[in-house]
Amino acid sequence: MRDCLIREVEYRTSRSSGPGGQHVNKTESRVELLWSPEESDCLNETQKMMVAARLGNRISQEGVLILVSAKYRSQYRNRADVTERFLDLVRASLVPVKRRRLTRPTRSSVEKRIQNKKLRGELKRSRRDRSDQ
Repeated sequence: MRDCLIREVEYRTSRSSGPGGQHVNKTESRVELLWSPEESDCLNETQKMMVAARLGNRISQEGVLILVSAKYRSQYRNRADVTERFLDLVRASLVPVKRRRLTRPTRSSVEKRIQNKKLRGELKRSRRDRSDQ
């Protein structure tokens, strides 16, 4: 699946921002990765829905996932960095959510909660104005 996803990705390069002098001004070391999950042939419909749900805040209005890397001075290293981040994101978004099994609270947790409530009530009682008594 890794190779299939990488074939669907489009890369764009541009000049990196920030300090770096002449090197930054001359080289296009910043790398943008663009991928459209809806048009992917590597994912089935269920997987596409999972990716859209989990990465929805990172997907643009046009339905394109855009990741950027300008961490390194080298375009090659930035490309490898953004590709690895992309694969990790997709891999993580395809992991099914583990459902929580409901359990009863333990005796110690119940006792701890009640003890904290008593301490909190005692603190509030001590702050009361004593003039009405």
